[in-house]
Amino acid sequence: MAWTTIHKQPLPSESTPNLIDEEAMRTPFSWETARTELAGLPEGGLNIAYEAVDRQVQNGLGETIALRWLGKNGERREYSYAELASLSDRFANLLERLGIDKGDRICVLTGRIPELHISALGTLKAGAIFCPLFSAFGPEPLRTRLVKSRARLLVTTSALYQRKIQPQRAQLPDLEHVLLVDSSDGDGTHSLRALLEAESSQRPPPTTLPEDRALLHFTSGTTGTPKGAVHVHDAVTAHRLTGRWALDLRPGDIYWCTADPGWVTGVSYGIIAPLVNGVTLVVDEAEFNARRWYSILEQEKVNVWYTAPTAIRMLMKAGIDTARGYDLSALRFMASVGEPLNPEAVFWGLEALGRPFHDTWWQTETGAIMIANTRSQDIHPGSMGRPLPGIEAAIVRRRPEGGVDLLEPGEEGELALRVGWPSMFRDYLEDEAHYRQCFAADWYLSGDLATRDSDGYFWFLGRIDDVIKTSGHLIGPFEVENVLMEHPAVAETGMIGKPDEFAGQIVKVFVALKSGYAPSDALRRELLSFARTRLGPTVAPRELEFMSDLPKTRSGKIMRRLLRAQELGQSLGDLSTLENQEEQEP
Repeated sequence: MAWTTIHKQPLPSESTPNLIDEEAMRTPFSWETARTELAGLPEGGLNIAYEAVDRQVQNGLGETIALRWLGKNGERREYSYAELASLSDRFANLLERLGIDKGDRICVLTGRIPELHISALGTLKAGAIFCPLFSAFGPEPLRTRLVKSRARLLVTTSALYQRKIQPQRAQLPDLEHVLLVDSSDGDGTHSLRALLEAESSQRPPPTTLPEDRALLHFTSGTTGTPKGAVHVHDAVTAHRLTGRWALDLRPGDIYWCTADPGWVTGVSYGIIAPLVNGVTLVVDEAEFNARRWYSILEQEKVNVWYTAPTAIRMLMKAGIDTARGYDLSALRFMASVGEPLNPEAVFWGLEALGRPFHDTWWQTETGAIMIANTRSQDIHPGSMGRPLPGIEAAIVRRRPEGGVDLLEPGEEGELALRVGWPSMFRDYLEDEAHYRQCFAADWYLSGDLATRDSDGYFWFLGRIDDVIKTSGHLIGPFEVENVLMEHPAVAETGMIGKPDEFAGQIVKVFVALKSGYAPSDALRRELLSFARTRLGPTVAPRELEFMSDLPKTRSGKIMRRLLRAQELGQSLGDLSTLENQEEQEP
């Protein structure tokens, strides 16, 4: 079907969006001015954690709930901004007493628990570098990241330590300290709780500068080892504004980001952006359950909800009837991140939940949201949206001799951003060569194939590595996958190119079905015919294979390169971020 534009609706005065007219904001906007809106520190200093909690206390929000934690077994804990400021001071004092220096890397391996937030904020206050790790990682990917980061201290749980770290502790020579959030001292570890209780709850303001390193996020990797993207304290300038503009956050909001803390979204928009905007952050320890999620939205009166396309598809799979009966009247804004949002999901949100999902685009390397369907603009379902103020985006073609050519609306090319925004990564850890490959002149090259329409909306076509050429035509996976997602039997789909003697490559798709449908030759023929009718014979898939579930990263991205490797008998490469990979390891 042809998806229609969802036009912005008149809003009551008390719900005026934070970003009313992004076009009008572009000319007067500057990042230098945006920095002046932060508290800052003496002598030009800047610190993410200070802006997130201490500034809010100074502004009178000390007693406001900053973090509301929902345990998987029914527990419930709340922390005010003043309590987070105090606990993070204790953690920073602890790091200094243990001999942790400015610039040292601190890794945290936990699930969604408050100690992760306290450790993150305390690490940043101490001038150390915070590096989150997926709790579902197996021993090998954990060792890779701990060795590469040269982490001197690890915060984790006793169960994760005993299963994944302790057996290989001897292979981690840089790891001097392990702090357990739920255990007493012993076996080369220390109790985080006991150590924090012994520390002072006060300390002088941090002494970090805007360009001091603050965050280390490992990318998922392709065929080689993961790369560590480094961000600086100045990133908080972008976190604050993009939280306000792209997610419509405002003081007093109840906000829920469902991202795993081991993923960049779980830090940028699961910790930093909400706190610097003075909201109450809901954190749910449990894994996905449709009814639990709807109950949280209702009972916590969530105003802004940031989730991923995979989770939305899982809600869709559970059915609209599951959403019925929940009071979601407090919910003002819903947004998505992680991979392109299919148009069907946008309209499903409108039908099932009374409001559409707004897609956003950014990467680990960009550090913050760059392009978005904001609350004040029309939604073009399937589009990434338009660049936020302060972001200059273009579709480009790389020149062999260096530099880029800017392409016109409607032309397909690589999505690029002009350098200069504060949350841009500053390097890949100890990998200068790969870092330099990401830039041409003063443009950051994203590796995403996209196009821009005449209204300024950007449209994702696929990762450049995922795009195939068949019979002389370039085909991106998103176009093919969107069409198949319109069929009522299809829950998820992934496209690859398969070598062909005559066409060069043919389109092959892998399909996971919704409950109530079973694989069959008849259904395969029906789906192929369905796609052919809508896409035409050149673009339509020639082969279709059913799968019970498609391989995905923990952040929800379908791993097309893994589908391609399995199909062609190639090396599977880095599997460290594969969803449920831990259970697949020996």
